[in-house]
Amino acid sequence: MRKLATISALAGLALLSGCGQKTDLKPLAKQTLPPAPYGAKSQPDAGQLLTPDAQAAPKRSVELRERSEERQDDPFDLPPQ
Repeated sequence: MRKLATISALAGLALLSGCGQKTDLKPLAKQTLPPAPYGAKSQPDAGQLLTPDAQAAPKRSVELRERSEERQDDPFDLPPQ
Protein backbone atom coordinates (compact mmCIF):
# COMPACT_ATOMS: atom_id res chain seq x y z
CA MET A 1 0.00 0.00 0.00
CA ARG A 2 2.81 2.38 0.85
CA LYS A 3 4.60 1.63 -2.43
CA LEU A 4 1.44 2.39 -4.38
CA ALA A 5 1.07 5.75 -2.64
CA THR A 6 4.73 6.60 -3.33
CA ILE A 7 4.42 5.66 -7.00
CA SER A 8 1.24 7.68 -7.44
CA ALA A 9 2.83 10.68 -5.70
CA LEU A 10 5.88 10.50 -7.98
CA ALA A 11 3.65 10.19 -11.03
CA GLY A 12 1.67 13.24 -9.92
CA LEU A 13 4.85 15.26 -9.43
CA ALA A 14 6.10 14.22 -12.86
CA LEU A 15 2.85 15.40 -14.44
CA LEU A 16 2.94 18.71 -12.57
CA SER A 17 6.53 19.39 -13.58
CA GLY A 18 5.45 19.70 -17.21
CA CYS A 19 2.92 22.44 -16.36
CA GLY A 20 5.57 24.99 -15.46
CA GLN A 21 7.45 25.01 -18.74
CA LYS A 22 7.41 28.38 -20.48
CA THR A 23 8.24 28.57 -24.14
CA ASP A 24 7.27 30.87 -26.97
CA LEU A 25 3.80 30.24 -28.30
CA LYS A 26 3.54 28.99 -31.84
CA PRO A 27 0.50 28.08 -33.92
CA LEU A 28 -0.32 24.40 -34.21
CA ALA A 29 0.71 22.48 -37.31
CA LYS A 30 -1.31 23.44 -40.41
CA GLN A 31 -2.77 26.49 -38.65
CA THR A 32 -1.89 30.17 -38.98
CA LEU A 33 -2.27 33.24 -36.83
CA PRO A 34 -5.36 35.41 -37.35
CA PRO A 35 -5.23 37.87 -40.24
CA ALA A 36 -3.56 41.22 -39.68
CA PRO A 37 -5.86 44.01 -38.45
CA TYR A 38 -7.13 46.45 -41.05
CA GLY A 39 -4.51 49.11 -41.69
CA ALA A 40 -1.68 47.28 -39.92
CA LYS A 41 1.68 47.38 -41.66
CA SER A 42 2.74 43.93 -40.48
CA GLN A 43 1.30 40.71 -39.08
CA PRO A 44 1.50 40.71 -35.24
CA ASP A 45 3.21 37.69 -33.67
CA ALA A 46 1.80 35.62 -30.80
CA GLY A 47 3.44 37.79 -28.12
CA GLN A 48 1.95 40.98 -29.52
CA LEU A 49 -1.49 39.36 -29.76
CA LEU A 50 -1.34 38.32 -26.09
CA THR A 51 -0.24 41.73 -24.79
CA PRO A 52 -3.30 43.83 -23.88
CA ASP A 53 -3.41 47.41 -25.12
CA ALA A 54 -3.84 50.42 -22.82
CA GLN A 55 -7.62 50.44 -23.17
CA ALA A 56 -7.92 46.76 -22.23
CA ALA A 57 -5.71 47.11 -19.13
CA PRO A 58 -5.53 50.76 -18.08
CA LYS A 59 -3.02 51.85 -15.50
CA ARG A 60 -4.23 53.38 -12.26
CA SER A 61 -4.02 57.16 -12.48
CA VAL A 62 -4.83 57.95 -8.85
CA GLU A 63 -3.26 56.73 -5.67
CA LEU A 64 -5.29 54.77 -3.19
CA ARG A 65 -6.00 56.32 0.16
CA GLU A 66 -3.75 54.90 2.81
CA ARG A 67 -5.74 56.16 5.79
CA SER A 68 -9.28 57.20 6.54
CA GLU A 69 -10.08 60.87 5.91
CA GLU A 70 -13.15 63.03 6.47
CA ARG A 71 -15.07 63.84 3.30
CA GLN A 72 -15.33 67.48 2.32
CA ASP A 73 -18.76 69.04 2.18
CA ASP A 74 -20.40 68.50 -1.22
CA PRO A 75 -22.63 71.44 -2.26
CA PHE A 76 -24.40 69.28 -4.88
CA ASP A 77 -25.44 66.56 -2.41
CA LEU A 78 -29.02 67.82 -2.04
CA PRO A 79 -32.04 65.94 -0.64
CA PRO A 80 -34.68 64.78 -3.15
CA GLN A 81 -37.54 67.23 -3.87
